[in-house]
Amino acid sequence: MNILYIANHLNTGGITSYLLILARGLKKRGHNIYLASSGGVKLPQFIEEGVNFVRIPIKTKQELSPKIILSMLKLHGIIKKNNIDVIHSHSRTTQVLGCLLSRSTGAAHIFTCHGFFKRRALRRIFPCWGKKVIAISEQVKEHLINDFGVRKDDIVLIHNGIDVNSFKPVSGAKKEEARFKLGLSKGALIGIVARLSDVKGHVYLIEAFKKVLEKTPDAQLLIAGEGKMKDELVSLIQRFGINKSVYFIPEVEDTRDVLSAIDVFVMPSLKEGLGLALMEAMACGLPVVGSDIGGIRSLIKNRVNGLLVKAADAEGLSKAISELLQNPEEAKSFGVEARAVINENFSESRMALETERVYLNV
Repeated sequence: MNILYIANHLNTGGITSYLLILARGLKKRGHNIYLASSGGVKLPQFIEEGVNFVRIPIKTKQELSPKIILSMLKLHGIIKKNNIDVIHSHSRTTQVLGCLLSRSTGAAHIFTCHGFFKRRALRRIFPCWGKKVIAISEQVKEHLINDFGVRKDDIVLIHNGIDVNSFKPVSGAKKEEARFKLGLSKGALIGIVARLSDVKGHVYLIEAFKKVLEKTPDAQLLIAGEGKMKDELVSLIQRFGINKSVYFIPEVEDTRDVLSAIDVFVMPSLKEGLGLALMEAMACGLPVVGSDIGGIRSLIKNRVNGLLVKAADAEGLSKAISELLQNPEEAKSFGVEARAVINENFSESRMALETERVYLNV
């Protein structure tokens, strides 16, 4: 098949990682992959995989933006010329673009819902869901049915996959080396990899970490990511007087550089479609703590492969983190189970195969 992906940008993030993994998996299965986007720092990796790139002016969050029309005009001829069979969109604006292109060219359009949408009038007036909608978790599927009235039969549940072989547990020496490169000391390291947004729950993690320090004074907190909340989080850390124990680093191109240094990974999100960084941490065999919400529940089974706590519960987070730090055998056991779950249920090959079935169906 000839498959066209449409993405707003190719910078570091969950959708970009999803597309790269899917493109690689489907290329291995013999399909031709085209990618239309405004570009980004990850573009060279797609080129290396043999993906055909088309630059379009789609870097917008406006559903009625002229950029959508300009992008449609550019892609119409390309779709016809290359006999594109399936158009696959991944955000609200590319969803609208995919719908318009499907109507004008006859190519089938499908959409992957990566998270949770606000219930706005335009989404009901112009749904643009396509022939099929891929939901990345059971919770996202329920959101589509309950909040937008998408027919159950039109939704296919396909969990994100990752290249499990690229994420592995590291030895103590490797962990020390990774910490040295990041400028960290030898104390226990709690970490999070996520954009600095209120929905990711950093505030509650920082409050929890303040309590963790009471039991583990040499503990450290590593916050990897960028976003509009940086100044607010720095101010909170200074107010708590824990700035000497908290480290910020910007977005990382390869999350393994950070995960290799961490002892306990935490995802305290208030909303989460599934959680790619959490999956990668689990694949690395790290003990994990997550909010008992959304797609995180699809990954963490409480006291089997990690610990779940209520969302926005700093006290609960601190107790869970301290438990793992003070019980290394339990933490190790959770990490082993976490890696097994990812290996068995969230592989790159499984995601590619299940997505291919959707394409063939439409």
